[in-house]
Amino acid sequence: MSAIKSKVRSYILENFIMGGDGPAFADGDSFMELHVIDSTGFLELVTFIEETWGFVVEDAEMTPENLDSLDGIEAYVTAKALAMPCAA
Repeated sequence: MSAIKSKVRSYILENFIMGGDGPAFADGDSFMELHVIDSTGFLELVTFIEETWGFVVEDAEMTPENLDSLDGIEAYVTAKALAMPCAA
């Protein structure tokens, strides 16, 4: 499992599936379909991603393809990080 997926999975387990009593989910599973997170949790997840990887998630980027699974988040964070200008 990639570092991105591992970090996000840990965050979800600690903040949304407290005690491990929630649904198990695979990397490609939809958080919303499995009721892992709700709309408020989605906003908390966006804040976590922004703070962890140091970029802003634009409104237009808040799509299921980008943020509704570990696979989507990994691809989104990787692409966003590659597009960021390097500090000199």
